[in-house]
Amino acid sequence: MSKSKQTAQTPNATSNARATTTSLAATASSIVKKAAKSVLTKKAKDFVKFSAKSTADKSAPQASKAPNIKLLRSGLAALPSFQYSGIEAGIKYKKRKDMSLIFSPYPCVGAGVFTTNKVRAACVEYDEQILKKKHMFHAIVANAGNANACTGAQGEKACKESAITAGALLGIEPQQILLSSTGVIGVQLPLDRVKKGIALLSQHKASTREAAKAAAQGIMTTDLVEKEAAVEFVASNGKRVRLAGIAKGSGMIHPNMATMLCFIITDCAISQKLLQKALKKDVKDSFNMISVDGDTSTNDMVLALANARAKNPPIICEKDTDYKLFSKALATLTTILAKKVASDGEGATKLITAHCHNARSKKDARKIAKSVISSSLVKAAMFGNDANWGRILCAMGYSGGEFDPNVVDVTIASAVGELPIMRDGKAQAIDEKLAKRLLGKKELDIFIDCKSGSKSARAYGCDLSYDYVRINADYRS
Repeated sequence: MSKSKQTAQTPNATSNARATTTSLAATASSIVKKAAKSVLTKKAKDFVKFSAKSTADKSAPQASKAPNIKLLRSGLAALPSFQYSGIEAGIKYKKRKDMSLIFSPYPCVGAGVFTTNKVRAACVEYDEQILKKKHMFHAIVANAGNANACTGAQGEKACKESAITAGALLGIEPQQILLSSTGVIGVQLPLDRVKKGIALLSQHKASTREAAKAAAQGIMTTDLVEKEAAVEFVASNGKRVRLAGIAKGSGMIHPNMATMLCFIITDCAISQKLLQKALKKDVKDSFNMISVDGDTSTNDMVLALANARAKNPPIICEKDTDYKLFSKALATLTTILAKKVASDGEGATKLITAHCHNARSKKDARKIAKSVISSSLVKAAMFGNDANWGRILCAMGYSGGEFDPNVVDVTIASAVGELPIMRDGKAQAIDEKLAKRLLGKKELDIFIDCKSGSKSARAYGCDLSYDYVRINADYRS
């Protein structure tokens, strides 16, 4: 998800572009060469010669290799200037956490991006309105199990009463609190349980690792695992600045300008204007580039709070070196979380990354990559270990992105190696046994070379399994 400017690439340079996206480079090179000797065609061997130079990134997103950005293992707890909690409120689920709190004793500037679905949850409307007033904020209160969407005036009232309750318990003003909900649509929020839950959240808030993990668990619905990440960079005055985030999302994932739920916190001193600008720009290449099932939620949102406790020089100018570092750190964080959301798609067994290189424009590259990982037929093929190049080319064709199908190259790859399935718009002979072995891995890459420009984009998705239908057939019950 690196935002560095891409340069025009020849076919050989394309393999260098892949150098940022494939892990286990030395091992993959050896494996691919051995496979080529025994099973690949001569054309495939020729491809291996230049693709073996690739360096895979299977364990972490490309952005994690951004200079001066350090990955941390402590999730939200990386920022002790914030407090967290996650509790069981019984909103819908039994014997599992379903409410979360992120709290800063220090005032924060806030930013947010929200779903573009015309049907919007009450909390989305509420947050968007108070963010426009540019208050200083102290907290985010979230619940799982109930979306508080399509709930009319009663849903709006529930938001206001929740904020009033939280404000009284936390010792802050109601307008200094952001709200979030996720779960079943069209059911009124059980306000009595929510209020009791807020009281418990207030009582249990802490800066510990356990509290941070509980907060990540409290926003989960059909998620199988909590999603958290943290990064650090050193500002121009030598101060360490940290960013951390949690996310939820497993189904109804096809965001536009936001995603599911994601809460980002930082101790960076940055203006509200630049925090909003950085967040809005960033989601275009992170959360907006993932898709599980093609459905855009009524509750999608990304919220960010910055409390300035890092003591870095305040970032007030877009040309500031620290702003560029902050943007890289944010990009690293959101890409990690976006990939975690994609890999935990409902019923998913594989993470699929589509890399579109050498497109005419960034917009074209995004459209093509996103279309491929959004295609139900491509997803189903990946689940069935079927190297179906026709479905990939078809998804590219209806993406709306400009490219010449007569010159495009397509390659599939995993830890097993890489296999060209299309060259110059022509299908390649495929060894089905090798293809099934390659596609049987849990992380797959689809490389697309448009050979028509110098722009690139990357999109993340998952396969489509039988379990997706099983999970969603009775979600409301």
